[in-house]
Amino acid sequence: MIIEPARRTNHVQEYYFSRKLKEIAAINRSNLAAGLPSVINLGIGAPDGMPPEAAIETLTVSARRPDVHAYQSYVGIEELRSAMAAWYRHYYGVTLDPSCEIQPLVGSKEGILLTALAFVNPGDGVLVPDPGYPAYTSASHLAEARILNYDLVEANRWQPDFEALEKEDLSGVKIMWVNYPHMPTGAPASPELFARIVDFARRHGILVVNDNPYSFILNDHPLSILSIPGAKDCCLELNSLSKAHNMSGWRMGMLLGDRDLVAQVLKVKSQMDSGMFKPLQLAAVEALAQDETWFRQLNEGYARRRVLAEKIFHTLGASFDPASTGLFLWGRIDADNPFAVLTPDESKSLGERVSDTVLRETDVFITPGFIFGKNGRSYVRISLCAREEVLETAAQRISSLLKQSSK
Repeated sequence: MIIEPARRTNHVQEYYFSRKLKEIAAINRSNLAAGLPSVINLGIGAPDGMPPEAAIETLTVSARRPDVHAYQSYVGIEELRSAMAAWYRHYYGVTLDPSCEIQPLVGSKEGILLTALAFVNPGDGVLVPDPGYPAYTSASHLAEARILNYDLVEANRWQPDFEALEKEDLSGVKIMWVNYPHMPTGAPASPELFARIVDFARRHGILVVNDNPYSFILNDHPLSILSIPGAKDCCLELNSLSKAHNMSGWRMGMLLGDRDLVAQVLKVKSQMDSGMFKPLQLAAVEALAQDETWFRQLNEGYARRRVLAEKIFHTLGASFDPASTGLFLWGRIDADNPFAVLTPDESKSLGERVSDTVLRETDVFITPGFIFGKNGRSYVRISLCAREEVLETAAQRISSLLKQSSK
């Protein structure tokens, strides 16, 4: 390399799933050559269903228009911002000014880095949940922040330990990342939890960013932290159409909150792109107009898949919370788990040993929990983004391995 990379990249590695997908691709090439089935990937939460038909039709028709292929506004078209405001008003009970309190994004993941760059100076503190989405940590590193992990544990229902947080030195802390409904654990949001978070943030002068893409999945009562009185003073929220509308590849997200906070993020975003393709925005307007029937049918399918994922966990000997929500099932592994024993490398976490065993012996990939933080080391995660017959086949493969190993 002719020059050294920027120091800010020293703590950022290639994303775990990027590395793992290369490994799975290599296994699939070998299996194909040997006439064997391919790997069943139950790792990433990429919805496999179709987006709303009205959105697809609008995209197709509008893309043929000659007047939609130029640069677009950095703040998105007015129709999209109004549709996002109407969606939040109807489903979350939150009133937002579409002219200044909503910023469309190229997926909500973009908003994580944009927010960090907009508000964090080198050395500023950032509270990051453990376990939590790895992008909170990587974005904080890229902003050269001082990361303070706060523990989430099963005994506390994967909620922040506010008493422990109050004892921390919070001087210089700028941002607290929260994510409810929580990924990877599926812990639900509640008005009481959000009220405690808002109170904590207001008293300590911390900006809370709630990452909220899972609020409709296996959940009849979606909540927004912005519904809590006083939240706009200290909170931003990220949301997207990826999960709730089967549009992950469309990269359609949003950032919502007080106009002054949103304006700071726009200052950064406007340096990085030149607006989203207009037909995508018009299609998103149609997607956001879906009524409760869309979400009911979506969740009926996920509920059936959830039963099969639970069946896999019963076979694996992993315990789970039947009240968890979202696109994943999160299961705890005990030290004497037979699948962990088959990979005796004690330098690896229990979850990783189970994941390695299952991939090596059955060609089924499930996510080890360590990638979400140290508090995930004894856990594994299954994505519900696989057809029912695929989940059934995965369950059969794992069950066959258990029978063989018990002989």
